[in-house]
Amino acid sequence: MNFPSLDFSKIRTYPVADRANKVAVEAFARPHVPGGTFAAFLDSLPDFLAVQDLKLVVAAMAAAVRTGRPILLMMGAHAIKVGLNPLIVDAMRCGLVSAVAFNGAGAIHDFELCYNGETSEDVQRGLNDGSFGMVDETGRMMNAALANGVARGLGAGRALGEKALTFPNRQLSIMATGAELNAPVTVHIAIGTDIIHQHPTTRGDVLGEASYRDFQTFAAVCAQLEGGVVLNVGSAVIMPEVFLKALTIARNLGHKVERFTTATFDMVRHYRPSENVQRRPTAMGGKGVYLVGHHELNIPLLFAAVKEALA
Repeated sequence: MNFPSLDFSKIRTYPVADRANKVAVEAFARPHVPGGTFAAFLDSLPDFLAVQDLKLVVAAMAAAVRTGRPILLMMGAHAIKVGLNPLIVDAMRCGLVSAVAFNGAGAIHDFELCYNGETSEDVQRGLNDGSFGMVDETGRMMNAALANGVARGLGAGRALGEKALTFPNRQLSIMATGAELNAPVTVHIAIGTDIIHQHPTTRGDVLGEASYRDFQTFAAVCAQLEGGVVLNVGSAVIMPEVFLKALTIARNLGHKVERFTTATFDMVRHYRPSENVQRRPTAMGGKGVYLVGHHELNIPLLFAAVKEALA
């Protein structure tokens, strides 16, 4: 096969002024000035990629606060385990978070911090000798609180929150704060995934009833999300799946929930948050972003930036 040579002298070019560019010096980062304000720090960040996504979420949250639209925080337990409860509680009290939803593990860590001041055992050590998850007080008190709540017509989050209000560290508890403020805090239980399900006082009917009531509450929150914001912090499976079903119910019942902002914050990208939080729910006109990084860095930055935007 013959390959004739090419005449490179005939290659066409065009002026750089006619080219569309993705990077301009105006968007570059600026060095931090000691003693400067937090607003100046935010303004100094490079205006690219994740910073643009963060600014989008901050603007959406600030707009939701100003217009009285909900900001829903869905989360996994890890956000609690890296010390974010004080910031989340403060966000609830300041109106930056309207409702919180987490899995059963989140409820356990929140509850243990409230009565014990410590949480998160060494799983490997306990698994080796059969003691993992077998502490008595957590299972006994949480199961009793859930049973008492169901008997009174309460869901899991409110039942546990009212019990948490009786503990020394109630000011650190997301569930206790929800009960105090009468703000929705829902717990979405997958039976068999949590240490309290190993306790001899566990009742499956109570777990199911308490969590189902919270699912109904969660769906009611989702029905009001038009113009609001959904944050998913570190839940890879449970909350993205629950959210998709609750949003479907809201739309099925005739509620307009089309234009809202979603943001997942997690340390790696996962399929369900990408599809069930970022892409599918916002396909009718909303916006979704996925910010990868450690919760203990990104969430304080997020809440501080929103406060700055509202100042």
